[in-house]
Amino acid sequence: MPLEIKPAIEPGSLSSTPQPTLRTQDGELSLRPFELTDVPTVRAAFADPDIRRWHARSMESDGEARDWLTVARANWQNEAAGQWIVGRAADGEPLGRIALKDMNLLDGCAELAYWVLPQARGEGVATRAVAALTDWAAGVGFHRLDLQHSTGNEPSCRVALKAGYPLEGTRRSSALHTDGWHDMHVHVRINS
Repeated sequence: MPLEIKPAIEPGSLSSTPQPTLRTQDGELSLRPFELTDVPTVRAAFADPDIRRWHARSMESDGEARDWLTVARANWQNEAAGQWIVGRAADGEPLGRIALKDMNLLDGCAELAYWVLPQARGEGVATRAVAALTDWAAGVGFHRLDLQHSTGNEPSCRVALKAGYPLEGTRRSSALHTDGWHDMHVHVRINS
């Protein structure tokens, strides 16, 4: 059956170009696609108890990290997700990761996710990366961006609010973490 609406983002428009490298508004941070050379960064991230707690994932080997990175790169080609490493623009030092996942090009919707390495916390890395990715996503046609986090994850709530994502509501018992089911705050940015 033919659609009676035009897709918000034309299928093939993202995968037909390389995943872009982005900059934060202040120019201090760069968001670049993950490379297979980022295995040590991914391993270090998932060795951190806070990242494991909120993302319910561990990496036991370099092979698992390579597999994760391979999937991340393939997801761009499939227009399912985009993952970027967040680093200092001056020297490329990895500070964190930001992702646009569950991309729905027809409706122009996606969800943001991120983590910040322990040594970079408190520097506004996540907030600035969220703002940069939000600007890019709006520019390519995403209409609605969700940012969800456990109601127990207060730092993520602060990031969402500082980045201009007001709280839309709470999804009760909607995410399974290692310690059980969590209520999730849903923050939303509508690009109009």
